[in-house]
Amino acid sequence: MITEDTNIIDAVQNHPEILGVFAEYGLGCVGCMASHFETIGQGAGAHGLDVAAFIADCNKIIAENESK
Repeated sequence: MITEDTNIIDAVQNHPEILGVFAEYGLGCVGCMASHFETIGQGAGAHGLDVAAFIADCNKIIAENESK
């Protein structure tokens, strides 16, 4: 599971299935240099997103993937 304190690049490397969630929210964070030092909370917040909703959507996809 990820939290708002999870580093963006770590989250995506450990859970590549969340790339679709990034795309749905219009986040290109993965290709940004900031992804190496920004957290999910910082990145999503900087784009004016509902951080809690974004994280919940990511964790939902992670949980679905783990249950397969």
